[in-house]
Amino acid sequence: MKTFINYITLAGVALAATLACTKENYGDAPKDWEQTGEYFASADEKGFSTYYTPAIGRVGDPMPFYDSKAGEFKVLYLQEFDNNATYNFHPIWGVSTRDGASYTSLGEVLPFGASIWEQDAAIGTGCCVYNEDDGLYYIYYTGHNGNCTNREVVLRATSPDFKTWTKDLLWAMKGDDFGYSKEDFRDPQVFKADDGKWHMVISSNLKFADFVSDDLKTWSHVGSFNMVWDRMCECPDVFKMGDWWYFIYSEGYRAPWSRKVKYMMATSWQGLKDCFGDPGAHWPQDMHEGVLDSRAFYAGKTASDGTDRYIWGWCPIRTGATIYDRNVNVGASSEPKWSGALVCHKIQQNENGTLTLVKVPAMAAKYNQSKAVKVMASNGYTDGKLSGENAYVLYNRLGAHNHISFKVTASNQWDKFGISLVRGTDSKKYYTMVLSPEGDDAVARKVNFEEEGEEGKGFIEGIDGYIFARPADNVYNIDIYTDNSVVVMYVNDACAYTQRIYGIQKNGWSINNYGGNITVSDLEVTQY
Repeated sequence: MKTFINYITLAGVALAATLACTKENYGDAPKDWEQTGEYFASADEKGFSTYYTPAIGRVGDPMPFYDSKAGEFKVLYLQEFDNNATYNFHPIWGVSTRDGASYTSLGEVLPFGASIWEQDAAIGTGCCVYNEDDGLYYIYYTGHNGNCTNREVVLRATSPDFKTWTKDLLWAMKGDDFGYSKEDFRDPQVFKADDGKWHMVISSNLKFADFVSDDLKTWSHVGSFNMVWDRMCECPDVFKMGDWWYFIYSEGYRAPWSRKVKYMMATSWQGLKDCFGDPGAHWPQDMHEGVLDSRAFYAGKTASDGTDRYIWGWCPIRTGATIYDRNVNVGASSEPKWSGALVCHKIQQNENGTLTLVKVPAMAAKYNQSKAVKVMASNGYTDGKLSGENAYVLYNRLGAHNHISFKVTASNQWDKFGISLVRGTDSKKYYTMVLSPEGDDAVARKVNFEEEGEEGKGFIEGIDGYIFARPADNVYNIDIYTDNSVVVMYVNDACAYTQRIYGIQKNGWSINNYGGNITVSDLEVTQY
């Protein structure tokens, strides 16, 4: 028996040796993708850690607040699943963070109603605050149920420890009790004004309802004020920063140029309300009517730790006809899908009181692994200078999480350049954020989005950015952060532009010039 086993073993070794020497059986050596520039069909990871996305489902409307007891930000959100039930959906889940760059999941914080007949069978946007007087956390939220007499009402729940929550089943605020709609009465936001009282703003059918309370329990209606003309404004957020009061809102109007997160500003809470009486006469003096980001950043609300204030919103998913053509609707003019990834910016207050969204400081420390940068192909590129129409320089593949930083020096005020992602040497379409001159005098710039290449659709109006001032010295400092398919670009701390582009990872990217010439310097790519 032993001899027979030895015979089989020796025969197997001999056969293996024969096969190993046969090229057609062994196959070619693995391809070194780092040395190639062709397009690669890549896919997102299950969960995103920087622009937080749960492994299952997506992030809906964020409800951030700073928990002074725990010394951290908590960002509640509406949990969206692909297979939501017809009437029961959007429980409130949450994450915690100390820096806006890394998150810890809190799981489900507040469940929706168990019955399809309960007022909160589905949950809508709200807010969370901590009341030092009674030691309770309060969540005010929207109860949404088409089976009920009022489709939307404002409800609340309380907790002594942010772990065990009790819904106040004996309390509800109904819009028709105060002359508002039964259908649209949602998105309560609670804050303290200069009078030391708690105030609550609620969105309802082209009006904001205004309530006041001494104790967060009993509320009095004190009036209403207009929204922006004929546009439903959602997810209100009110805060004071320095000498100024701000009102953040998400304009729900479905026109691609309007559906964005915006703000009003005034020197008092009453002044803020007065701004909405004639919005066109009261836009912030920031060149872009209070717009804070692109159309791919929505439902933005803020929180402050007393030193810094951050804003969180969601970047929508995009889908095509199949899972293999998700980029078909990237930036399309049609309505993007609801919910997606949690995106955070830091709020910068400028000298004149206007606001700009800038990069979160902790991001630079997180993206701390240097990546070698290599030119894979170019046209009109010499020693850092791009000259001529459609000149470009294509760089090597990116990872799943990238920080791209560089400086562009334009030769004059009319130079136009762009940054392309998901670009290979053989790509027939790729996606470009173009910094374009705006106006006859070129004192302004705007980020336009284009699908370039021979099969590209060209300019896509539904996802363009907003106008901002051209730098006087024509120098543009560019910072781009990506986490899988989410990309956020900052320009000179003057412009923030969020976008969803699938396939960024494992593909090349390029800097492009469109006439004239630009100089590229200080290029660096870091990852984690």
